[in-house]
Amino acid sequence: MKILTHTDLLLEKLKEDSLPYKDLETAGYTLAEKKQAIRSLMNIRMPKDLSPELLRLQDAYLREELAAKGTVSLADIPTIRESGSDSPFGDKISLWQGDITRLKTGAIVNAANSRLLGCFIPCHRCVDNAIHSGAGMELREECSRIMDRRRAEYGGNYQEPTGTATLTRAYNLPCDYVIHTVGPIVPGRLTDALCRDLQNCYESVLDCCMEHGIRSVAFCCISTGEFHFPRERAAEIAWNTVTDFLAVHGASMERIIFNVFQDADRKSYEKMYA
Repeated sequence: MKILTHTDLLLEKLKEDSLPYKDLETAGYTLAEKKQAIRSLMNIRMPKDLSPELLRLQDAYLREELAAKGTVSLADIPTIRESGSDSPFGDKISLWQGDITRLKTGAIVNAANSRLLGCFIPCHRCVDNAIHSGAGMELREECSRIMDRRRAEYGGNYQEPTGTATLTRAYNLPCDYVIHTVGPIVPGRLTDALCRDLQNCYESVLDCCMEHGIRSVAFCCISTGEFHFPRERAAEIAWNTVTDFLAVHGASMERIIFNVFQDADRKSYEKMYA
Protein backbone atom coordinates (compact mmCIF):
# COMPACT_ATOMS: atom_id res chain seq x y z
CA MET A 1 0.00 0.00 0.00
CA LYS A 2 1.44 3.35 -1.05
CA ILE A 3 1.88 5.89 1.75
CA LEU A 4 0.84 9.35 0.59
CA THR A 5 3.19 12.20 1.48
CA HIS A 6 2.22 15.74 2.44
CA THR A 7 3.00 16.65 -1.17
CA ASP A 8 0.57 14.06 -2.55
CA LEU A 9 -2.19 14.89 -0.08
CA LEU A 10 -1.92 18.65 -0.58
CA LEU A 11 -1.90 18.34 -4.36
CA GLU A 12 -5.09 16.27 -4.31
CA LYS A 13 -6.78 18.67 -1.89
CA LEU A 14 -5.81 21.68 -4.02
CA LYS A 15 -7.24 19.98 -7.09
CA GLU A 16 -10.51 19.40 -5.22
CA ASP A 17 -10.52 23.04 -4.19
CA SER A 18 -9.97 24.30 -7.76
CA LEU A 19 -12.91 23.25 -9.93
CA PRO A 20 -11.23 23.96 -13.30
CA TYR A 21 -8.35 21.64 -12.31
CA LYS A 22 -10.16 19.00 -10.25
CA ASP A 23 -9.57 16.40 -12.98
CA LEU A 24 -5.92 17.32 -13.61
CA GLU A 25 -4.08 14.05 -14.12
CA THR A 26 -0.98 14.10 -11.90
CA ALA A 27 -0.45 10.38 -11.23
CA GLY A 28 2.67 10.26 -13.39
CA TYR A 29 4.20 13.49 -12.12
CA THR A 30 7.72 13.54 -10.70
CA LEU A 31 8.19 15.08 -7.26
CA ALA A 32 9.41 18.32 -8.85
CA GLU A 33 6.36 18.43 -11.13
CA LYS A 34 4.04 17.85 -8.17
CA LYS A 35 5.65 20.72 -6.28
CA GLN A 36 5.34 22.97 -9.31
CA ALA A 37 1.66 22.04 -9.61
CA ILE A 38 1.09 22.82 -5.92
CA ARG A 39 2.69 26.22 -6.23
CA SER A 40 0.77 26.95 -9.42
CA LEU A 41 -2.58 26.06 -7.87
CA MET A 42 -1.77 28.18 -4.82
CA ASN A 43 -0.70 31.09 -7.03
CA ILE A 44 -3.90 31.18 -9.09
CA ARG A 45 -6.31 30.63 -6.18
CA MET A 46 -8.58 33.61 -5.65
CA PRO A 47 -9.15 34.79 -2.07
CA LYS A 48 -11.75 32.62 -0.36
CA ASP A 49 -12.15 30.63 2.83
CA LEU A 50 -9.68 27.84 3.46
CA SER A 51 -10.99 24.58 4.87
CA PRO A 52 -9.26 23.38 8.06
CA GLU A 53 -8.00 20.29 6.22
CA LEU A 54 -6.54 22.27 3.32
CA LEU A 55 -4.89 24.66 5.76
CA ARG A 56 -3.44 21.79 7.81
CA LEU A 57 -1.99 20.08 4.74
CA GLN A 58 -0.61 23.33 3.35
CA ASP A 59 1.11 24.25 6.62
CA ALA A 60 2.67 20.80 7.01
CA TYR A 61 3.94 20.93 3.42
CA LEU A 62 5.36 24.45 3.74
CA ARG A 63 7.07 23.60 7.02
CA GLU A 64 8.79 20.69 5.27
CA GLU A 65 9.82 22.94 2.38
CA LEU A 66 11.26 25.54 4.74
CA ALA A 67 13.15 22.92 6.73
CA ALA A 68 14.70 21.66 3.50
CA LYS A 69 15.80 25.18 2.49
CA GLY A 70 16.90 26.16 5.98
CA THR A 71 16.39 29.45 7.78
CA VAL A 72 18.93 32.25 8.06
CA SER A 73 19.06 34.34 11.25
CA LEU A 74 20.73 37.67 11.96
CA ALA A 75 23.60 35.81 13.60
CA ASP A 76 24.28 34.08 10.27
CA ILE A 77 24.60 37.36 8.34
CA PRO A 78 27.65 39.58 8.91
CA THR A 79 27.23 43.32 9.10
CA ILE A 80 29.03 45.36 6.50
CA ARG A 81 31.41 46.48 9.27
CA GLU A 82 32.30 42.86 9.93
CA SER A 83 32.88 42.58 6.18
CA GLY A 84 35.38 45.45 6.29
CA SER A 85 33.31 48.59 5.73
CA ASP A 86 34.04 51.72 7.75
CA SER A 87 30.54 53.15 7.17
CA PRO A 88 29.25 55.06 10.23
CA PHE A 89 26.27 52.68 10.36
CA GLY A 90 28.17 49.56 9.41
CA ASP A 91 27.14 47.72 12.58
CA LYS A 92 23.45 48.16 11.69
CA ILE A 93 23.48 47.26 7.98
CA SER A 94 23.98 43.95 6.18
CA LEU A 95 24.07 42.97 2.52
CA TRP A 96 22.86 39.42 1.93
CA GLN A 97 22.41 37.59 -1.35
CA GLY A 98 19.86 34.81 -1.35
CA ASP A 99 16.24 33.79 -0.93
CA ILE A 100 14.43 36.37 1.21
CA THR A 101 11.86 33.77 2.29
CA ARG A 102 14.57 32.06 4.39
CA LEU A 103 15.26 35.09 6.58
CA LYS A 104 14.33 34.93 10.26
CA THR A 105 13.97 38.66 10.86
CA GLY A 106 11.39 40.94 12.39
CA ALA A 107 10.02 41.65 8.92
CA ILE A 108 10.75 41.18 5.26
CA VAL A 109 9.63 43.63 2.58
CA ASN A 110 7.47 42.53 -0.31
CA ALA A 111 7.51 44.49 -3.57
CA ALA A 112 3.75 44.29 -4.09
CA ASN A 113 1.47 45.35 -6.92
CA SER A 114 -1.39 47.79 -6.56
CA ARG A 115 -3.96 45.01 -6.01
CA LEU A 116 -1.94 43.91 -2.95
CA LEU A 117 -3.05 40.31 -3.46
CA GLY A 118 0.20 38.77 -4.62
CA CYS A 119 1.23 37.48 -8.03
CA PHE A 120 -1.32 35.27 -9.82
CA ILE A 121 1.10 34.08 -12.54
CA PRO A 122 1.94 30.43 -11.76
CA CYS A 123 5.50 30.02 -10.45
CA HIS A 124 6.50 33.52 -11.56
CA ARG A 125 10.02 34.47 -10.47
CA CYS A 126 9.10 37.80 -8.85
CA VAL A 127 9.61 38.33 -5.12
CA ASP A 128 5.86 38.89 -4.65
CA ASN A 129 5.19 35.36 -5.89
CA ALA A 130 7.99 33.88 -3.79
CA ILE A 131 6.77 35.52 -0.59
CA HIS A 132 3.13 34.55 -1.06
CA SER A 133 4.13 31.01 -2.04
CA GLY A 134 6.30 30.64 1.07
CA ALA A 135 3.78 32.21 3.43
CA GLY A 136 0.82 30.24 2.12
CA MET A 137 -2.66 31.08 0.99
CA GLU A 138 -3.63 32.79 4.26
CA LEU A 139 -1.45 35.74 3.28
CA ARG A 140 -3.62 36.46 0.23
CA GLU A 141 -6.68 36.10 2.44
CA GLU A 142 -5.39 38.71 4.88
CA CYS A 143 -4.40 41.08 2.07
CA SER A 144 -7.87 40.67 0.56
CA ARG A 145 -9.54 41.60 3.85
CA ILE A 146 -7.34 44.69 4.10
CA MET A 147 -8.22 45.75 0.56
CA ASP A 148 -11.93 45.13 1.19
CA ARG A 149 -11.79 47.53 4.14
CA ARG A 150 -9.94 50.13 2.10
CA ARG A 151 -12.39 49.87 -0.80
CA ALA A 152 -15.26 50.33 1.65
CA GLU A 153 -13.55 53.50 2.91
CA TYR A 154 -12.13 54.94 -0.31
CA GLY A 155 -14.37 53.51 -3.05
CA GLY A 156 -14.77 50.34 -5.07
CA ASN A 157 -12.00 51.19 -7.54
CA TYR A 158 -9.36 51.64 -4.83
CA GLN A 159 -5.86 50.46 -5.67
CA GLU A 160 -2.96 50.63 -3.23
CA PRO A 161 -0.91 53.73 -4.08
CA THR A 162 2.81 53.80 -4.64
CA GLY A 163 5.00 54.36 -1.61
CA THR A 164 2.78 53.14 1.24
CA ALA A 165 3.50 50.29 3.66
CA THR A 166 1.04 47.60 4.75
CA LEU A 167 1.84 45.19 7.58
CA THR A 168 0.61 41.59 7.61
CA ARG A 169 1.42 38.38 9.42
CA ALA A 170 4.02 36.10 7.84
CA TYR A 171 2.26 32.75 8.38
CA ASN A 172 4.63 29.97 7.24
CA LEU A 173 7.62 32.24 6.64
CA PRO A 174 10.32 32.36 9.36
CA CYS A 175 10.07 36.15 9.76
CA ASP A 176 7.50 37.70 12.10
CA TYR A 177 5.83 40.04 9.60
CA VAL A 178 5.67 40.97 5.94
CA ILE A 179 5.58 44.66 5.00
CA HIS A 180 4.09 45.21 1.54
CA THR A 181 4.97 48.29 -0.49
CA VAL A 182 4.09 49.21 -4.07
CA GLY A 183 7.12 50.55 -5.89
CA PRO A 184 7.10 52.94 -8.83
CA ILE A 185 6.90 51.63 -12.38
CA VAL A 186 9.42 53.18 -14.79
CA PRO A 187 7.83 53.13 -18.25
CA GLY A 188 10.69 54.97 -19.94
CA ARG A 189 12.76 57.89 -18.68
CA LEU A 190 13.56 57.98 -14.99
CA THR A 191 12.21 61.17 -13.38
CA ASP A 192 12.72 62.94 -10.07
CA ALA A 193 9.12 62.09 -9.16
CA LEU A 194 9.76 58.37 -9.63
CA CYS A 195 12.89 58.61 -7.49
CA ARG A 196 10.87 60.30 -4.77
CA ASP A 197 8.24 57.55 -5.03
CA LEU A 198 10.91 54.91 -4.41
CA GLN A 199 12.28 56.89 -1.48
CA ASN A 200 8.75 56.98 -0.05
CA CYS A 201 8.64 53.17 -0.17
CA TYR A 202 11.72 52.87 2.02
CA GLU A 203 10.61 55.64 4.37
CA SER A 204 7.14 54.13 4.79
CA VAL A 205 8.54 50.70 5.58
CA LEU A 206 10.94 52.12 8.16
CA ASP A 207 8.15 54.18 9.72
CA CYS A 208 6.05 51.00 9.88
CA CYS A 209 8.88 49.24 11.72
CA MET A 210 9.08 52.08 14.21
CA GLU A 211 5.31 52.08 14.77
CA HIS A 212 5.17 48.33 15.45
CA GLY A 213 8.42 47.88 17.35
CA ILE A 214 10.08 45.84 14.60
CA ARG A 215 13.84 45.95 15.14
CA SER A 216 15.12 44.07 12.09
CA VAL A 217 13.93 44.27 8.50
CA ALA A 218 15.12 42.87 5.18
CA PHE A 219 14.49 44.97 2.08
CA CYS A 220 14.18 43.36 -1.31
CA CYS A 221 15.27 45.38 -4.35
CA ILE A 222 12.03 47.32 -4.75
CA SER A 223 11.01 48.10 -8.35
CA THR A 224 14.22 46.91 -10.02
CA GLY A 225 12.67 43.80 -11.57
CA GLU A 226 9.35 43.87 -13.40
CA PHE A 227 8.98 47.61 -12.66
CA HIS A 228 12.26 48.48 -14.48
CA PHE A 229 13.78 50.95 -12.01
CA PRO A 230 17.52 51.27 -12.84
CA ARG A 231 19.27 49.10 -10.27
CA GLU A 232 22.21 51.38 -9.45
CA ARG A 233 20.01 54.42 -8.87
CA ALA A 234 17.63 52.26 -6.82
CA ALA A 235 20.51 51.08 -4.62
CA GLU A 236 21.65 54.66 -4.12
CA ILE A 237 18.14 55.76 -3.06
CA ALA A 238 17.78 52.77 -0.73
CA TRP A 239 21.17 53.36 0.86
CA ASN A 240 20.67 57.10 1.36
CA THR A 241 17.19 56.65 2.80
CA VAL A 242 18.27 53.95 5.23
CA THR A 243 21.37 55.80 6.42
CA ASP A 244 19.39 59.04 6.86
CA PHE A 245 16.91 57.07 8.97
CA LEU A 246 19.65 55.47 11.06
CA ALA A 247 21.21 58.87 11.71
CA VAL A 248 18.04 59.80 13.60
CA HIS A 249 16.55 56.49 14.76
CA GLY A 250 19.54 54.17 14.92
CA ALA A 251 18.79 53.07 18.48
CA SER A 252 15.42 51.73 17.36
CA MET A 253 16.85 49.22 14.87
CA GLU A 254 19.09 46.23 15.43
CA ARG A 255 19.64 45.43 11.77
CA ILE A 256 18.59 46.54 8.30
CA ILE A 257 19.38 44.02 5.57
CA PHE A 258 19.63 44.80 1.88
CA ASN A 259 18.58 41.49 0.37
CA VAL A 260 19.66 40.91 -3.21
CA PHE A 261 19.20 37.98 -5.55
CA GLN A 262 21.25 38.89 -8.62
CA ASP A 263 24.98 39.61 -8.76
CA ALA A 264 24.34 42.96 -10.45
CA ASP A 265 22.24 44.13 -7.49
CA ARG A 266 24.89 43.00 -5.01
CA LYS A 267 27.54 44.98 -6.87
CA SER A 268 25.30 48.06 -6.91
CA TYR A 269 25.06 47.99 -3.10
CA GLU A 270 28.72 47.21 -2.58
CA LYS A 271 29.52 50.49 -4.36
CA MET A 272 27.58 52.34 -1.67
CA TYR A 273 29.92 51.42 1.15
CA ALA A 274 33.16 50.32 -0.50
